[in-house]
Amino acid sequence: MNRDFMRGAKAIFATVVTASMIGLAAPAFAQEVAPEQLALARKYVDLTDRSAIYEVTIVETGVQTMQQIVTQNPEIVEQTNAAITKVIEEYRGRKGELLDQFARVYALRFTMEELQDIVTFYESPTGQKLAQANAEVNTDLQRVMQVFTNNLQREFFAKVRAELRAQNVEI
Repeated sequence: MNRDFMRGAKAIFATVVTASMIGLAAPAFAQEVAPEQLALARKYVDLTDRSAIYEVTIVETGVQTMQQIVTQNPEIVEQTNAAITKVIEEYRGRKGELLDQFARVYALRFTMEELQDIVTFYESPTGQKLAQANAEVNTDLQRVMQVFTNNLQREFFAKVRAELRAQNVEI
């Protein structure tokens, strides 16, 4: 297959996926959720918020912004640092907004009874241990997946090449 075909196929695939995601997501977020269900979902989010995703995202965004500005304007490092620090402070107290959005996602996906079961589990010693370990476990799983993907890509390519050779096609 030529590159133009592959680019076109990828663009069509991305468009279809995006359209279907928007089509599925929009009605779900318009649904009403009972306040007590939302509160229970928020309790779950609070019980499992061990990786400080909000804070990490704000700091990473600050670092990326610093790199972008300083690369183009190296003479304004100090001013940029001061501006970024000020903006980070503005975001510091807004974590609840993101966690409320997370809670809404869970409240839409789980019933009150299910949420209660989930919260009960995460309040248990085993649930607390799992919540604490999740960030490290996810990092370990990402490493395992990266090794698997790297090995799969090499092996897959070699097998396709062997199949092509069996058909007297050289690449």
